[in-house]
Amino acid sequence: MKNIKGIICVICCLFASNHTEAQFLKKLKDKVSGKNTTATTSNTNPNTSTNFANQGRDWYVSKTKGRGKKGTKEMPAKDLGNIIHLLKPNDRVHIANGTYMSKGKRGSDEINVPVSIIGGYDNSFEKRDPWGSLKTIFTGTNEYLKLTTPRLYIRTDQQREKNNQKSFGSQILVDGIIFDNGPRNRYHKDKNLAIRRKASPVTQQNPSPESGGIVIVASKFTNVVVQNCVVMNTAPTEGAISVRIFHGAKALIQNNFCINNTGYGIHARTGYMGTDQKMIPHFVIRHNTTLFNWKHDPIASYGGSGLALDQNLTADIDNNVFGFSHLGGLYNKGAKINLNNNMFTGNSKYDYKEINDAMAAEDIIDEASLISDESDGNETALIKIAVAERWANIYGNRKELSRAQVDAAASANNSAANQLRSMLGLNLKGNTVKMDAEIFLPLITIEEALPAGAGPWNGKGSFTPKAQ
Repeated sequence: MKNIKGIICVICCLFASNHTEAQFLKKLKDKVSGKNTTATTSNTNPNTSTNFANQGRDWYVSKTKGRGKKGTKEMPAKDLGNIIHLLKPNDRVHIANGTYMSKGKRGSDEINVPVSIIGGYDNSFEKRDPWGSLKTIFTGTNEYLKLTTPRLYIRTDQQREKNNQKSFGSQILVDGIIFDNGPRNRYHKDKNLAIRRKASPVTQQNPSPESGGIVIVASKFTNVVVQNCVVMNTAPTEGAISVRIFHGAKALIQNNFCINNTGYGIHARTGYMGTDQKMIPHFVIRHNTTLFNWKHDPIASYGGSGLALDQNLTADIDNNVFGFSHLGGLYNKGAKINLNNNMFTGNSKYDYKEINDAMAAEDIIDEASLISDESDGNETALIKIAVAERWANIYGNRKELSRAQVDAAASANNSAANQLRSMLGLNLKGNTVKMDAEIFLPLITIEEALPAGAGPWNGKGSFTPKAQ
């Protein structure tokens, strides 16, 4: 960012919505609120194998009331991790407000069947307010030898039928969970200003997990829905939200808020390599906000985009906000897309990139070759983001490093060892160059972050889900 003072001023203020936008927001909240959860989670996919055709049951989890493994309303389990081995295809897990660290505080849950994970309930499981008073928070600790895998990893593509053929079909849903990897990260000198990717056996600290908050790898014909979730402080190479679907499948990613992550805020992935146009996976990505997407590390040339799309998929991308990425807003690696009414703001290198062609938002309609002729309404604007002043000042005062700067600073010294290496025709050893930034993915708290996702701006971006 060129103007640090301007950045701090911009991201400390709240954008005021007008009356028309408020009416639009109300309609949109009703449309994707939890009132539609029953319809959304029912298995209506006709392309479903025998193993995945189970009707499923309802499970209940409560941090404060939980005990044992019955998982009923009257006697809920204490943590999702405690009942994972009991889950069957199409089970529905309802999780009350509270902070969850998984079984044994291991900080990661892996599920291998299609299920629905729904958070934001009160302890009676009658009310929901997932970004308000009833937050369901998935996190962990940075204890040595704890898991560094994704906080929620749902992978169904290896499940098999009795005849050994792979299972397929059904649906996966994740709705209303806040994923915060801050407590799982290792920070330099415990100052919460810069993550470290290596473990420290001396201090008994794990590396910062190089994984996302939500990672889903679905079977073929298995549809996926991720909505009303928050993912923050994660340090993946790929997506903070990563969804991979296979042939014949569809994915809906809507009303999610990704803030302060490395890699990509959202990563739409495909597992289909065929040419049948009817089988190519399709994504609908709408009303999401991704902010402050960092490169993989201080001198990396990859990551740092709000949304990334694999090739060999199609997507409708509407009404999202992609802002303040270290590289760009949307990185399209070859997907054919409809791109409408999205907002790009504060991205360092580009707003939209097609394979190797980078462009600004105003040039997309003229220069992009992978978007449909109907694509329009994408804009760039200076928006005000209601992130906390404390964090804004830290972010605004960071010093960026680049590979070129590091390479330029690395010169060979004239030591006796280098003189010998020179005579033997070996490469010379350079001076030690500092490659770790003092500020890199600084910790942002849930309370500091959530107001920034409560938009939308001109009808674009995420919003606080309607309490029920």
